[in-house]
Amino acid sequence: MAVDTGTHGHGEHDEHDGSGEGAARRGPGRRGVVAAAAGAAAAALGATGAGTAAADPRGRGWRGRPQRPDAPVAPVGFVLSHEQFRTQDLVRWGRQAEEAGFGLLWTSDHIQPWQDNQQHSMHPWITQGLLSQATQRATFGTGVTCPTYRHHPSEVAQAFASLGVLAPGRVFLGVGTGEALNEQASTGQFGPYEERAARLVEAVQLIRQLWTGERTTFDGTYYQTVEFTLYDLPETPIPIHMAASGPRSAYNAGRYGDGWIGAAKDFSDPALVAEFERGARDAGKDPAALPKFGELFVNVTEQDLEYAASLWHFTVDPWDPSLLYESNPVEIQRKAEEMWPLEQVYAEWPKGGPENHVAAVQELLDAGVTPFIHSGQPDQSAVIEFYGRYVLPNLRY
Repeated sequence: MAVDTGTHGHGEHDEHDGSGEGAARRGPGRRGVVAAAAGAAAAALGATGAGTAAADPRGRGWRGRPQRPDAPVAPVGFVLSHEQFRTQDLVRWGRQAEEAGFGLLWTSDHIQPWQDNQQHSMHPWITQGLLSQATQRATFGTGVTCPTYRHHPSEVAQAFASLGVLAPGRVFLGVGTGEALNEQASTGQFGPYEERAARLVEAVQLIRQLWTGERTTFDGTYYQTVEFTLYDLPETPIPIHMAASGPRSAYNAGRYGDGWIGAAKDFSDPALVAEFERGARDAGKDPAALPKFGELFVNVTEQDLEYAASLWHFTVDPWDPSLLYESNPVEIQRKAEEMWPLEQVYAEWPKGGPENHVAAVQELLDAGVTPFIHSGQPDQSAVIEFYGRYVLPNLRY
């Protein structure tokens, strides 16, 4: 069964040569991911955010369970979208997702939404800080941050070191090369792929160096520091997962990253998997031990299908150059609507009864991929409850 989605993170895209998040069929360190997701952390905020009843499982006898704070942790993530919702709602849903059994969370990291009709874009690092206190077990991070133009690597290093202090052992940093709608729109800068990829590698190297706590003078091609040190560092190292949507970036993710972030459909691409594995081996790492995070768009009710697709129209091919190099969300929305019929957006999303969702998620788990569930439906509580009751309990991992 084919699993498809359009990644909306800042994936490393080789100028449309197909750079994506691939995964070897032999599983990476899923047990390590589960252990990290179950780690201890900061105290929870007040009331839970469990909302509406779960979508109807259509009476097919699927084993269900109520949500509860001590639900078993699954090596499955949930996507919290800043493009579509405000921070206070995302934090509430993040807490609910943890209670439903999701072991991981990621938030998008944008300064503008992809499409104008998505209508939101609050600062993601504020959300991350709130999640550190609103959750107790889930691993969380960004999918993904761009330390290339908008954010200097020193600033990124400080922000995520601070998160690591707030939530020990539960933080990851996802990084990517960015898109014009974020980088060019807010800074006036957005270079060709070769420059963006080089910037990302250099940024990762600087961030790692700063996390040693040493006073650092760094004289790179793109970034410099002068006798700079971070004073508050986490005891547990923070992994850096690199987004990729093409072979050259997949290689960089394997060589320079601690894990790989991408679209669910890309993990079955042999060319991407081969380059990721080659990069890992060139760095002396076991590629099968590196986590792979795959974004999977889903819809749990038929009613919201076209609504969700209309907000995520561009995901048919986010790396089409006419979209990647467009800095205006109004234009991205217009172009996507002209390029693809709405039905094409959701054609391969898992939808309908629990069996369809279980099959799609299980396929990724069996491939060694940690699925991250992303729904464009307005009632995120219903999506979380559906998965907590009827999907997560029926998975094998």
